[in-house]
Amino acid sequence: MSLLSNKSERSDLDSVAPMGYGATRTLERVSAAIGQLESAPIQFVAARDVPYGGLLLAVPALLAMGLLRDSAELYALPQGYYGLSSILLLLAMMALARVKCIEQLRYVAPGEWGNLLGLDRIPEVRTLRSKLAILNREKGRAARWNTELAKPWMGLAPEAEPMFYVDGHVRVYHGHGAQLPRHYVARQKLYLRATADYWINALDGQPFFYINQEIDHGLVQALRNEVVPWLENNVPSNAENQRRMEADPRVPRFTVVFDREGYSPDLFAELDQRQIAVLSYHRYPAEDWPVEEFQEQALVLSNGETVRLQLAERGTRAPNGLWMREVRKRTGDGHQVALISTNRSLPAGQLAVSLFARWAQENYFRYMRQHYALDRLVEFGSEAISETEVAVNPAWRTLHNDVRKHHAALRTARAQLAGRSLTAPISESEVTRYELRQGQQRDQVEQLQRELDELKRRRKTTPHHIPVKDLPEKDRFTRLLPERKHFIDTIKMISYRAETSMVGILRERMSRADDARCLLCQIYDLEADLIPDPATRTLIVKLHHLTQAAHDAALQHLCDQLNETETVFPDTEMRLRFQVGSS
Repeated sequence: MSLLSNKSERSDLDSVAPMGYGATRTLERVSAAIGQLESAPIQFVAARDVPYGGLLLAVPALLAMGLLRDSAELYALPQGYYGLSSILLLLAMMALARVKCIEQLRYVAPGEWGNLLGLDRIPEVRTLRSKLAILNREKGRAARWNTELAKPWMGLAPEAEPMFYVDGHVRVYHGHGAQLPRHYVARQKLYLRATADYWINALDGQPFFYINQEIDHGLVQALRNEVVPWLENNVPSNAENQRRMEADPRVPRFTVVFDREGYSPDLFAELDQRQIAVLSYHRYPAEDWPVEEFQEQALVLSNGETVRLQLAERGTRAPNGLWMREVRKRTGDGHQVALISTNRSLPAGQLAVSLFARWAQENYFRYMRQHYALDRLVEFGSEAISETEVAVNPAWRTLHNDVRKHHAALRTARAQLAGRSLTAPISESEVTRYELRQGQQRDQVEQLQRELDELKRRRKTTPHHIPVKDLPEKDRFTRLLPERKHFIDTIKMISYRAETSMVGILRERMSRADDARCLLCQIYDLEADLIPDPATRTLIVKLHHLTQAAHDAALQHLCDQLNETETVFPDTEMRLRFQVGSS
């Protein structure tokens, strides 16, 4: 007799509590529990007023950005009720709905969210965590997935000049499970325990890839050892740029753009030999240039905005003899901002707007922190750092801090010595007191100078960096487990890129383009009616109206554009079709 051969047994199974609220597909769940089901089939049922129904609008964009394109080759789940596609779609929808951590799923209606995935309910938090643990067993797999996704992303505009923004992002850690090194956090102006990520972004701010550094040696080392090698291995061939390189040897393979922290003439020369250009701010500009050299130019930014800049250009040589271009922008108050580049083919105006528009990457960091919880801890636990890594010697850091303090004290003492003077009329006793105070001040200056010289001597003889294995026990570092964080961050990149593509469509019908992201968040929250039509293999998603007719018109335009993609929901034959209200 089979396990489900009579009505009484089925009734008992239907009431089993561990299946959770909203679980209605009992037979399939039991089959999965005994290993007889690969994954639950996706079956949409008619439903009205489904919360967050607007998230289904993002499915075509998520698929276009590669959510499921390379995942099947890299990831697999054992037999069970929830398949890989459902888990990935759920995580992407959580990101778009601003569900900022897995624990927040406890406070959403599991059955209603299940309707969005063609299931009876979404997995419980502990189930989802167990799935993530399986997916992230192999170290480095998330980075490989991110790399495979980034290759087509970098090739979306084959006619464009290959340029990439590179910048570090510091993620502050407030827990006690890991002993992280301290990093300077500019937004808080403090040295805090944190980890550093070096991001590679497009000129419009959209992300490609990031590299985590448990011990950060600065942007120069990150560019030399991690970022540029990754770009060399993964930037897709650009037929147009290859043709230009063959016609003009001055044309670089690609250009990396970064702030003045990465200023290093030696690095610039190394990259120039490999036909890689750099664009950055000049860290040590000379005196101002004559006003007559500047000419006004009208330039177009990556977002289509036109700006007018006063620019001038000269050739310059770095201390190591490398010839570079120096371009300066003159502001309205006469201040001159200097940039340098080894890209010898682009016009000065294009170099200027490419560097001055670096705010797009900063805006990406800020937006992702606020809306996608980019800095949130995903997995608890830590692991030891390889003993072959080198870190700043704590003894050197202490001496360096003492040198800085003595420098500041010496400047103050010298200023006090130079600032004291006698004013007429004066008495003999006042002259005596003045000479005594001046003598004491000179003694203090000389004492500080001797101490400073001794500190500098000791700092010079103390190794700046030492292997991690040689650190004192109290200064040993550990690192946060990186795999699950990179996996979740990759899904957030996909979600952000999908959101950005939808924003571009909405802006075509909006008078206030800057409001498009806010409107899209409102659309994600919309309730919707789901109407599956097996005869035509269509899933109609009928979205409720927004608060304004103008917004409804923009939403209808978005629906029309998405309907043209003829997107089929993953693991089904149901083609998605979107409508607004009763249209």
